[in-house]
Amino acid sequence: MEKIEKASLDELQALQLKRLQWSLAHAYNNVVHYKKTFDAAGVHPSDLKQLADLAKFPTMSKTDLRDNYPFGLFAVPKSDIVRIHASSGTTGKPTVVAYTQKDIDTWSDLVARSIRAAGGKRGDTVHVAYGYGLFTGGLGAHYGAERLGCTVVPMGGGQTEKQLQLITDFKPDIIMVTPSYMLTLIEAMERQGIDPKQSSLRIGIFGAEPWTNEMRREIEARANMKAVDIYGLSEVMGPGVASECVETQDGPVVWEDHFYPEIIDPVSGSVLPYDPTKGTEQGELVFTSLTKEALPIIRYRTRDLTRLLPPTARSMRRMDKITGRSDDMLIIRGVNVFPTQIEELILKMPLLSPQYLIHVSRTGHLDEMKIQVERRDASVTVSSEVIARELQSAIKTFIGSSAHIEVLAPHLLARVEVGKAKRVIDSR
Repeated sequence: MEKIEKASLDELQALQLKRLQWSLAHAYNNVVHYKKTFDAAGVHPSDLKQLADLAKFPTMSKTDLRDNYPFGLFAVPKSDIVRIHASSGTTGKPTVVAYTQKDIDTWSDLVARSIRAAGGKRGDTVHVAYGYGLFTGGLGAHYGAERLGCTVVPMGGGQTEKQLQLITDFKPDIIMVTPSYMLTLIEAMERQGIDPKQSSLRIGIFGAEPWTNEMRREIEARANMKAVDIYGLSEVMGPGVASECVETQDGPVVWEDHFYPEIIDPVSGSVLPYDPTKGTEQGELVFTSLTKEALPIIRYRTRDLTRLLPPTARSMRRMDKITGRSDDMLIIRGVNVFPTQIEELILKMPLLSPQYLIHVSRTGHLDEMKIQVERRDASVTVSSEVIARELQSAIKTFIGSSAHIEVLAPHLLARVEVGKAKRVIDSR
């Protein structure tokens, strides 16, 4: 464990203040966007005298990255950039992020720290099934595992049969993948007569999409592994912004020596107070980078909904499970619905598998929600109508929304092969 992971609060905050002052000045002096927005808000980097002063500075969003496409937010000359990543750009221009060699080294160090916190060690074999390419997951995991001294199997996403062959033959200790694809791999093993509990995998480091503690228990029970949560997003760095410790499994530790977190009210934008014993109320997660050279990020609104929690296994604060994104929230007849709420209720029903798809439509002026779910075992004699009524009742009771439930036979819903699981089809 690094010294900073056990630093006192005073030591950590002194480092954060020093690095935050540098990051604000670096952004202001080298990026036109930040100079304009800081000046418009009437603030200057020299106004940051204490950590709480960060709230005076303006927030930024993904729109700002798209408006400055492709290289308008770079704070160093192009000749100093050693790598560029970008989002898929499914809702507009892609968001472009960049790294200097020092940024790559920092990223590798933090992913190595994250793997170690998950229980990994030098000499372990890590099977990387995150996508490679412009997506930050694959290369982020790859370089971090190598930095820790692990043997990396750079499989990437998809090709489920080949994934299983390599897991069977190479016997990796750790897999890094989305939790939804891990379920796909488990199901594929079971169909081939392979007992997932007997695989060599002892640790799964899962990220890139929200997942519930019910999903964790499902994976751990079926595959006899420790399932830990890793958090990141390309705009801030990539995987390894925060990661869970295997000894507690109580939420990802934010690596606060490199990223300063805030929780804000998603409507007003005001910072929610942090209680050292309780943490914060739930709100929107905001990050400021403390050491990034190529693309400093100042008060970036992630849209992820969570809360900050007091430290446990490390001296840095933790994130609670992501309950959803403020821009993923479904409003069904005035009721706020998050896909993770529905997933949680499905996973509490033993007769249902973790696979589901939410369809939202509009008939006249009324919203309609249909949920397709799969039976876990086709041989169980309980009727689909009984199962549907039970789930329908739970959704009405705990979420407050009405839904039509369609219970399908096992393996009818499409499985994710590459990338994140698509859980919602909104045709309104």
